[in-house]
Amino acid sequence: MDVISATVKKRETYSVHIKYSPLWECALGIAAITNTALIDSLEKSISYWKEMRESLSHRLREHLEYVEKNNTWKALLQLLHQKDFTTLQEFTSYIEMLSEKRLKFICLPFVGDAYQALRERAASREKEAIEALQSLTAANPFFPEYIAFISNMEQMQLKKHLVEVMTDWYKQVIENDPEQLEKILQADVAAKKKMEVKMDPEEFVEWATAGITYLPEPSVHHVLLIPHVTYRPWNIVADLEDTKVFYYPVANESISPDDRYLPNDFLLLKYKALGDEARLRIIKLLFERNRTLQEITERMGMGKSTIHHHLKILRAAQLVEMKDTKYALKTKAIDSLTKELALYLHQE
Repeated sequence: MDVISATVKKRETYSVHIKYSPLWECALGIAAITNTALIDSLEKSISYWKEMRESLSHRLREHLEYVEKNNTWKALLQLLHQKDFTTLQEFTSYIEMLSEKRLKFICLPFVGDAYQALRERAASREKEAIEALQSLTAANPFFPEYIAFISNMEQMQLKKHLVEVMTDWYKQVIENDPEQLEKILQADVAAKKKMEVKMDPEEFVEWATAGITYLPEPSVHHVLLIPHVTYRPWNIVADLEDTKVFYYPVANESISPDDRYLPNDFLLLKYKALGDEARLRIIKLLFERNRTLQEITERMGMGKSTIHHHLKILRAAQLVEMKDTKYALKTKAIDSLTKELALYLHQE
């Protein structure tokens, strides 16, 4: 007997939450200045970061070298997600009171609900659990080494490092103009919340992150958006229990809300990215089909490092993305360029 269903099952989606704090900016600043592979694609110039580093205390520079080697910025971000910390002192006191197992469990990356017990065992320095967690994260460029480092690190040394690098960066960088930073972050969150009520969650996340399409996943019921200034123009993505996190770049309008002639940062990045013959050629190659770095290099007749640099710029402008092992053109971003330009020209 044939059955006709009269019900329509609504596709599941997620709820969106927005948080901001100078403490997030602190941890992301530490991440930015120590990411040597990506630093040349950040909004601020390499000379800016070099001059900043030279202005910092000797102790902080040593801690930054340690971060660069061991990626402990990840631990800072993981710890910041545990509570809504209102002050630096509250955050550092929280780190100091944690047991060794709890500290390491929090710092280790979340890889899925099914592997939480494995994560706990790795936090207890069980060799087999550490190796299993490394195997699960083998595709990540730094997780395997980071997992071994966190699991085997002496807890007092780890705590000392995390507290001192966070404290020193906050006092030497963030406190230079905390009111302005607070104003920028607050303005961006306010603007995002006004737009949030006009969009469905998926549309809103794509708009807020300037191009990230995030479809619902079975085990993810929440998306957390955290604005940042330091890491512009990049989005940073992380996973927590039941939550996907996007640290997204604040819009130009939040930095200079009274300047109606100031273009949106991603509009500017897109046109800058396209204002180069080599990058336009890459765009056309990817318009034809997705390609690997090797394929693009062979077709362009340039060095692999040069092509990789161009691709980083195109990815930063949200025009190109990775799909499996290949680079792919974000055709929607290309199609929307004319509309975005028209929106800018007509803004009052």
